[in-house]
Amino acid sequence: MFGDSRTRSIATRLFISATLLSVVILLIAGLVLTAVYRTSAESAFDERLGVYLRALVADLATASPGEEGKLEVGQLADPNFELPLSGWYWQITRIDGPAPEIRSSRSLFAARLPKLSDTGVPAGAGGARSGYAAGPDDQPLRMVERVIDTGDQGVYLVQVAATTSEIEAPIHKFEFDLTVTFAILAAMLVASSGLQLRYGLQPLWRLQAGVAAIRRGEKEKIEGVFPRDIAPLAGELNLMIAANRDVVERARTQVGNLAHALKTPLSVIINEAAREESAVSAKVAEQATIMRDQVSFYLDRARAAVSASKIGSATEVVPVVDGLVRTFDKIYGERGLTFAAEGGAGIKFLGEKQDLEEMIGNLIDNAGKWARGTVSISTSPEAQSDSGRAYFTVTIDDDGPGLDPSHHAAAIKRGQRLDESKPGSGLGLSIVDDLARIYGGAFTLEGNPAAGLRAKLRLPAA
Repeated sequence: MFGDSRTRSIATRLFISATLLSVVILLIAGLVLTAVYRTSAESAFDERLGVYLRALVADLATASPGEEGKLEVGQLADPNFELPLSGWYWQITRIDGPAPEIRSSRSLFAARLPKLSDTGVPAGAGGARSGYAAGPDDQPLRMVERVIDTGDQGVYLVQVAATTSEIEAPIHKFEFDLTVTFAILAAMLVASSGLQLRYGLQPLWRLQAGVAAIRRGEKEKIEGVFPRDIAPLAGELNLMIAANRDVVERARTQVGNLAHALKTPLSVIINEAAREESAVSAKVAEQATIMRDQVSFYLDRARAAVSASKIGSATEVVPVVDGLVRTFDKIYGERGLTFAAEGGAGIKFLGEKQDLEEMIGNLIDNAGKWARGTVSISTSPEAQSDSGRAYFTVTIDDDGPGLDPSHHAAAIKRGQRLDESKPGSGLGLSIVDDLARIYGGAFTLEGNPAAGLRAKLRLPAA
């Protein structure tokens, strides 16, 4: 019901433990109170029976012998002892004679009461016994008895009993009232535990919300005042985020310096080689151009890897796509191409803006080279994945000649150009694929259902 105990949240763990402890404590308290009340009820009932027992003993002590020499004992004033099988009984038995002499209440009718001494009930103070026994018609009885020695008059066993319903009725009522009371108390304790957890864990939830806001790029650090237990953690997280940001900026600066240091000499070599018209100069220019493209490729890849590790980068997709559409409208204006974009409202890319521009820009540029009249760009969100991450998809369709499905994988390979008639280095689609992988996304080529080629770019969303 509650899932794997190892993956439960702290709030769930505390709530379950508080609920179980409350239930166990209330259950034990209920059992103890019920036992105490039962003992008290039995003692009070025994005291009531003892009053009748003492009345009989007093009557027996003052009784005079009858015509046959038997002591004459009167009836108790309580009418319950007069009604047959009423549940209230008394019995006096002479136990020192050759034959037992028995006198009893009219309520016993022709029945007899059992002896508690025969059932193993130990004698208490003054030789009195109290306990449970089966009476007439197997009625459960609570009984008290006592042996009285009247001297010359003989030794008698005096017994008074009443049905246990006199005890069980108030005990059952007490148990019902206690159950209702403890159920209400348990519900209140569970509710108070939930409120305490909600109030007590609120700082952790605020800390989680602060970290999530940084991850989405909405905040640069965790803000707010936290309790003394949580404040050090919030401070350490802010320091870690700042350190990560510093490392990323230093790495980006180093990558930029390296790019500048390498590209400038290569540009000089290419320019110098172009001044001379010879096979050697052409070869040098060709190889230097390849080197420059490769340097740009790997430096861009390194920069993207650094950017992907940065915490809190988020980029609106629609402004980037709209800007690229306006740019390529001008670049391919002479050919009369139409670039149309749709969707993507509210979607944010979990990464750097320049990386998103490079990926989508390369794909639109590639589609523009082959399109006959229209390039369509659509952006749509995806359902949240099993890992909890959100993604979106950018789809670029062109109405060009398309590409054989067997060549889709080859077109993405680094430096692979399937048609030399179009300008380019063959690195554009490879750069898109590498950048997408660095950010945890994917890039694929498919056949356009209408005509031409379809490029699908799947990227993480903030």
